[in-house]
Amino acid sequence: MRVIGLMSGTSYDAIDAAAADLRLDGDQLVLTPLGMLSQPYPDELRAAVAAALPPAPTTMEQVCKLDTGIGQAFATVARQAVEQLCGGYADLIVSHGQTMYHWVDGGVVHGTLQLGQPAWIAEATGVPVVSDLRARDVAAGGQGAPLVSIIDVLWLRGRPGVPVALNLGGIANITVVHGDPVAFDTGPANALIDAVVTELTGQAFDADGVMAARGQVHLELLDRLLAEPYYRRPAPKSTGKELFNLAYVARAMEGLPVIPAEDLVATVTTLTARTVADAVRRYGGTEVVASGGGIRNPVLMHLLADELEIPVRTTDELGMPSAAKEAYAFAVLGFLTVHGLGATVPSCTGARHSSVLGSVTPGPSGLPTMPGEARPPLRLLVQ
Repeated sequence: MRVIGLMSGTSYDAIDAAAADLRLDGDQLVLTPLGMLSQPYPDELRAAVAAALPPAPTTMEQVCKLDTGIGQAFATVARQAVEQLCGGYADLIVSHGQTMYHWVDGGVVHGTLQLGQPAWIAEATGVPVVSDLRARDVAAGGQGAPLVSIIDVLWLRGRPGVPVALNLGGIANITVVHGDPVAFDTGPANALIDAVVTELTGQAFDADGVMAARGQVHLELLDRLLAEPYYRRPAPKSTGKELFNLAYVARAMEGLPVIPAEDLVATVTTLTARTVADAVRRYGGTEVVASGGGIRNPVLMHLLADELEIPVRTTDELGMPSAAKEAYAFAVLGFLTVHGLGATVPSCTGARHSSVLGSVTPGPSGLPTMPGEARPPLRLLVQ
């Protein structure tokens, strides 16, 4: 089956599309990458997303306009992916949409909202769409995250020691692939770095970690940030920009003298490295396999390697393009959905059971149907 995964993460900087041929071969799921493309959000739409994210107030009018605008933007990228990556034909499109709110209270996730109306994608491409993948796990008592944990478990199971998959998006999450797997959000990855850099310079991120490299860590601020109770909560747990945002940093800085811009960026970069490393150490990780936008920040990656003193490699080294890993992961989730197979690991999300995820928007020929009975895969092979 030829499947396209669409993804925009918590950094909401671009929409990624990754295409793959997927097939079940006995107890193995075989993924053959066909390529990826990425398109930035239109400036006006990105500004609208930023203006509606917590802690900003919003209106139902804005929500409706965002649902439509994001859906249309995803549809444009999906159409390009069908033509440029799939030779004009795809069997299925899987859209994560854009996370706008993750409702966590007392460590319990009560709801999660991803916008990007899938009807626009189905109409633009003529291909069935699986979307809204997180809500079913939440309804089953789970965190709705990290959903990529099933990919990490299928892919890294069998490697020696205790491999840990790490995603450095806006929020950092890990999957510990050993015994009963564990997965959770460790805290911010790029969320606070990007927020601070944007506020101070107008740039979207700290390109090549230049600002962090020039700065000195402000130890009192770092201690205040590390005192955040979230870090001490047991897994499974999840978080988002509802907690880790610019206002959060501003509150931590109250009463401190003015901190130079480079020092502030160095401090929040160190916070990411320290909290990720603490989580990996807690579970005895023996190697880290990393993906996400944060791996392009050499300062962050060096800090992380220094903190851990174990191998820190990217998914590219193991055959999975790091820039496309999450998009490929959602392609797999949708593939499992149309085969009627559960796509969550309960020990990772905290759900009562594994669930078939998402909602399906039909194509012109109706709902996708799969012949025969499929068995849940035990391993993932990336060819």
